[in-house]
Amino acid sequence: MNRDQRSITRRAAAALVTTGACGTLLVSLLTAPNAAARDHDTPSAAVPAEGREASGETSRGTNGSRHPCASAKARCDGEIRVPLDWSDPASERITVAFAWLPRKDASRPAAGTVLANPGGPAPALPAVPSLTEALGPVLDRHDLLVVEPRGLGRSSPLLCPGLDLERQESVGACAAHLGPRVRFFTADQAVADMDAVRAALGVPKVTFYGVSYGTLFAQAYAARHPDRLSAVILDSIVPTGPDGYVTRPIRSGAHLLDVACAPSRACRRLPGTPADALARLVRHLREHPDPGVRLPSLGHLTNNLYLPMVGRELNAAVAAYLDGDPLPLRRLARVIDAAPRAPLRGAELAGLISYTCADSAFPFERGAAPDERRRQLERHYDAERPFSPFTVADLGASSSQRPILGMQDICVGWPTPRSSPPVPPGAVYPRVPVLALGGDFDTTTPAEAAAVTRRFPVSVFSRVRAGGHGPTVSTPANACARGAMRAFIADPYASGGAPRCDEATYRALGSFPRTAGRVPRARGTGLTGEERKVVAATLATVADAAARRDPLRSPYWQEATEAGLRGGLLTFGDGTGGAVAITLRDVRFADDLSVDGEARLNGGDATARLTVTGAGGSHAVELRWEAFRARDDIAVSGTVTGRPFTATVPVH
Repeated sequence: MNRDQRSITRRAAAALVTTGACGTLLVSLLTAPNAAARDHDTPSAAVPAEGREASGETSRGTNGSRHPCASAKARCDGEIRVPLDWSDPASERITVAFAWLPRKDASRPAAGTVLANPGGPAPALPAVPSLTEALGPVLDRHDLLVVEPRGLGRSSPLLCPGLDLERQESVGACAAHLGPRVRFFTADQAVADMDAVRAALGVPKVTFYGVSYGTLFAQAYAARHPDRLSAVILDSIVPTGPDGYVTRPIRSGAHLLDVACAPSRACRRLPGTPADALARLVRHLREHPDPGVRLPSLGHLTNNLYLPMVGRELNAAVAAYLDGDPLPLRRLARVIDAAPRAPLRGAELAGLISYTCADSAFPFERGAAPDERRRQLERHYDAERPFSPFTVADLGASSSQRPILGMQDICVGWPTPRSSPPVPPGAVYPRVPVLALGGDFDTTTPAEAAAVTRRFPVSVFSRVRAGGHGPTVSTPANACARGAMRAFIADPYASGGAPRCDEATYRALGSFPRTAGRVPRARGTGLTGEERKVVAATLATVADAAARRDPLRSPYWQEATEAGLRGGLLTFGDGTGGAVAITLRDVRFADDLSVDGEARLNGGDATARLTVTGAGGSHAVELRWEAFRARDDIAVSGTVTGRPFTATVPVH
């Protein structure tokens, strides 16, 4: 997700990179830090040493000793030389880089070693700062090992100048440029490299901490090097099938509309099911195109339901559009259309597609020629309609080329001549403790992630309610998920059951009232009948503004100014520690109510001093409430024209 080189944010990646409504998202393109990035703020002790596979024995340096980093007292960056093909000891040697971070408390023996991979597949070394932040106090007693996967970053990188993933001929030309050796830049070979580094450092066993694609490396390592594991942490599982390859479900995010809606009383009152409403809208937009809500934009929105603003509003916006009110959905579409997309071009993407294409199973034969693969894939699209209620034509409506709907469209042109399942078919996993975490809005559903977790004999799966991708490393991190991960590493055998983590910051809306009188009225003391309507509509207006600064929202979308839903202007002043000042100028959430003034957010504490003007006259309103809480009724207090009140306002 690469917001900067310090933060690996899986949540924003799924939002900003996908080019179509497809479960096989191009998440990796934003998870990958720049291949040329370096950690200049940490010392480097790059002392090359020969690594070799030694049937489980310690790999030694060229002089028979352990790698020099094994005795380092501070971070040591090093590299070893490994076979290109681990099944052929005489094959070409390539370089694999790593970072070794000794525990902070050197007065006692290490409690263990964490072998961490942040996913991608992307260069791992630029993520060392975010991994150390995630692990926190664990590193007081544990050493940390991060190995750069072969073909990426500093580890014999695969590079194809001019590579453009949106041009099929470019992908094929890249494979031809790299030649037959590219077939060994795969997960099965990469985990052999990781184990060679472990051995070269003299580490007897590791706790493998994998995030996203790192969970694939963790599965492969557990199956291929079971006697070198102490425990496993799987954050946001990349699932594998019976044949050992990654299974990439090709689907839209439409099923997640119900995930967003189900906890909300207001949303559950909407007629029909969320999926039916979306299908009706898609049919309507095919027949009556709206430049303000293009079908590809609607597809993007269904794939971004993990973002609080989208999850909070999309169901109600779809219902409003079908009821003749297009403004809420057009507003969301403007936001998603303006969000930056990762470029699908770059020489360093060769490593990413080498792993993804070779490690995965797709709806085409691995040995087929590209043209035949394309025919098989298109037959799959026609027969299965995996993007339903969208069609391929819907999602490619804005493209003059064949749309890239997921990695399957890119991998059509990438040869995979070698059998290279990351996990050997029929593998038996070791009886070591395993903690897996998965969010409701992840591209892998909790049920799919739990099924993979159960393959490990001693395992616990934790569903992170309303969570997205990578809860232990996302920004801001889920404190519960991160705490569970740290506690597990400290004592994997502690009996605590599955951690119960919840990331919800909202209840999904059920409507966008066009007039103040249609907002459910406040209930409480100190208010007249008219004031109950005014307070409810005013809170709806300022809560709508505050939702644009939900703490889990992608910072890519934080514009300094935004238009009010039905008029006016919002101006945001972002401070530190989550503090936000919001200025409202003639803002209209409902057509007949204008709000001026200022709201302040300090974390979840929200206050507002406002002037509210409507058909009933003008009112000075002060509000205090707790923002970003998943409640069907919002508790609010304050004053109306100087008189105090306390009330609750139902989510509309």
